[in-house]
Amino acid sequence: MSRTVLVVGGGGREHALCLALSFSASIDKIHITPGNAGTQYFGTNHDVSASDILGLVQLSKELDVDFVVVGPEAPLCDGLADQLLQAGIPCFGPQQVHAELEGSKLFAKKTMDAAGVPTADYDVLDASSNIDACLDARSQEPWVIKRDVLAGGKGVVVTSVRAEAVAFIQQSIETDGHVLLERFLPGEEASMLVVMDKSGYVCLPPSQDHKRVFDEDKGPNTGGMGAYCPAPVVTEGIHRKTIERIVEPMFSHLSSMDLPYRGVLYVGLMIDEHGDPYVVEFNVRFGDPECQVTLPLIDGDVGELLYSAAKDQLSAIEVSFHSQHALTVVLASEGYPQSAIKGRIISGAEHGNDTHETWISHAGTMRDEEGNLVSSGGRVLSVTSIAETLQKAHDLSYQRLQHIRLEGSHHRTDIGHRAL
Repeated sequence: MSRTVLVVGGGGREHALCLALSFSASIDKIHITPGNAGTQYFGTNHDVSASDILGLVQLSKELDVDFVVVGPEAPLCDGLADQLLQAGIPCFGPQQVHAELEGSKLFAKKTMDAAGVPTADYDVLDASSNIDACLDARSQEPWVIKRDVLAGGKGVVVTSVRAEAVAFIQQSIETDGHVLLERFLPGEEASMLVVMDKSGYVCLPPSQDHKRVFDEDKGPNTGGMGAYCPAPVVTEGIHRKTIERIVEPMFSHLSSMDLPYRGVLYVGLMIDEHGDPYVVEFNVRFGDPECQVTLPLIDGDVGELLYSAAKDQLSAIEVSFHSQHALTVVLASEGYPQSAIKGRIISGAEHGNDTHETWISHAGTMRDEEGNLVSSGGRVLSVTSIAETLQKAHDLSYQRLQHIRLEGSHHRTDIGHRAL
């Protein structure tokens, strides 16, 4: 079967998806919108924005695609999957009712409560709340404050400074009406990506990303500065607990609903000192950069996997994984994550230099009028490698990165340090 697919989005995750789909025997044609300077190597870029829901449905019809793979969360929260399904087009990505698992922290918490999934205790604060009393009750550890909106990874503050906590709470209540104050969960973070539909689920190998902008996990939070997979912090025992306590109850809860969950559920984990996993957050799409390191470890046809999930046929396919290691390092623009400087020329990132061991995923890149490759976002590209050991994957990625030039750019030098 040779299918035509439309990938929605334009970041590193979407480049990684296109790369994986390009190796899929089941996929004949790849279309991407809006894409970036790297996705064009795998198919045709279109200029419909990922936020133009009606435009995306129209494009899908015009291209006569067999299914759509949605990269970012915002179009899912805006009901893209619902609109596509109404038009008779299968979609890899959940419908609006389930996209709220990422769109609303409070909705996610209530769902976890209903499914019996372990997560941090929380309070909901609004204009009538006694903020000081609530902060006093959780003053033994840092305060974790989360806005209940889609904030692109920037809606969470973890602080031990009371003035900062109060200011963020007040500001969030003013803009959003309420805010969540959570118990601080100590431990080590990991991510589990679970492809899911009504018929079953497939757990991809656990990964670990690096959120802080500087080495040694210092500086402000970012969308992610690098990742590696599999993450050894998720031992066999922890993996089993995660499936028993989190994945199975969520699958059971979601698959019993009138509208099934079709897509990938990103489970952000905190593993405590006893090896017990808790959910920090859910996302309703592949992580970026976790997508770059998990997809290459799938031994088989990624197109078939995604299409099966879009059609509620996951239980009919077998999925296996390579016993290798993958590591990706993000190259960011000067000024990222505060205010990235864009439009600078990138050299040394030619597609022709990619190999089956080491390759570049474009994110914030485009071609200028002269045809030069230039930066167009905060996270510009990432270098991913796959090898027999994590150390080898690490070395390959950093060797390749040395040949890339972008004025003022920066990257972390310690991706994978927890495992290495």
